Amino acid sequence: MRNIRMVLEYDGTAYAGWQRQKNGLSIQQVLEEKLAVMTGEVVKVAGSGRTDAGVHALAQVAHFRTTSMIPARNFLLGINSLLPRDIVVIRLDEAPEAFHARHSATGKVYLYRILNRPVRSTLYRHFAWEIFQPLDDARMREAAAHLVGTHDFTSFSTVHSDAPHRVRTIREISVTRSEEDFVGITVEAEGFLRYMVRIIAGTLVEVGKGRRKPGDIPAVLAAKDRAAAGITAPARGLFLKEVRYA
Repeated sequence: MRNIRMVLEYDGTAYAGWQRQKNGLSIQQVLEEKLAVMTGEVVKVAGSGRTDAGVHALAQVAHFRTTSMIPARNFLLGINSLLPRDIVVIRLDEAPEAFHARHSATGKVYLYRILNRPVRSTLYRHFAWEIFQPLDDARMREAAAHLVGTHDFTSFSTVHSDAPHRVRTIREISVTRSEEDFVGITVEAEGFLRYMVRIIAGTLVEVGKGRRKPGDIPAVLAAKDRAAAGITAPARGLFLKEVRYA
């Protein structure tokens, strides 16, 4: 039995998320169906974690086990010939027997992209949150600094989260502005709660608009109440950028 590791890039616009769903097409389902065509086996693909409906990935990591003897390069070429244009395997290799895409991960990096200019975009409408009012990214950076470290992130999680606890550790968070009017919020953590990055983005945008002060963030954390934080930013601006392993 071989353990095959894949790194995937995908546009999540048309999908109900990473995980198989009863009422929508998922990235996992598409991969498993195409790998079954290649191997003649029932294949179960495990990802590093879920991405929600409409969320994208620059480097999602997944693995599957197979008895097929197809060489790794042929697997890569073959699976990409079968996958739709909005999903691609960018790397594929043999992994150690003990490797597990989720359990072996030591952290993840997410990127949230905001297009901050006074007119809408045709090219980025599925890949950024468009905000027409000017954002003060310096204030957003100041606010974001309060989120670094180990905190109870109940205020930054959906009330429907099934996580056993809401304590998470943010290792690093940055807010940058490019010359192309993109504001990027990059967050690295050991693990994330559902909607956590999108709620962080929504809250920082409210700071950037002047509706909150940077110094309000500690009180939002202390409240442990979803209503204390900002809106949930749209899924289309969120990208799983990297999965880290030891």
